[in-house]
Amino acid sequence: MATATQIGTRFKTGQDCIESGRYGFDGYTDGTSTPAPQSHEKEIPLSKGEKFPPIRSTGKACWWKLLQRI
Repeated sequence: MATATQIGTRFKTGQDCIESGRYGFDGYTDGTSTPAPQSHEKEIPLSKGEKFPPIRSTGKACWWKLLQRI
């Protein structure tokens, strides 16, 4: 039986989502902090099998962390 992904687990742009949930922006993969994502881009719903997206407004790859399983 598969173990549930822990809240706070990080994933990066391009990885496959392994558990449906709400994910929060957790920094850019290149270590920079600007430009900041727009407020509506800081949390996203993602379904199992979808790919983690970049921040659309900046086109930059980022880290996402699991906030809530859905």
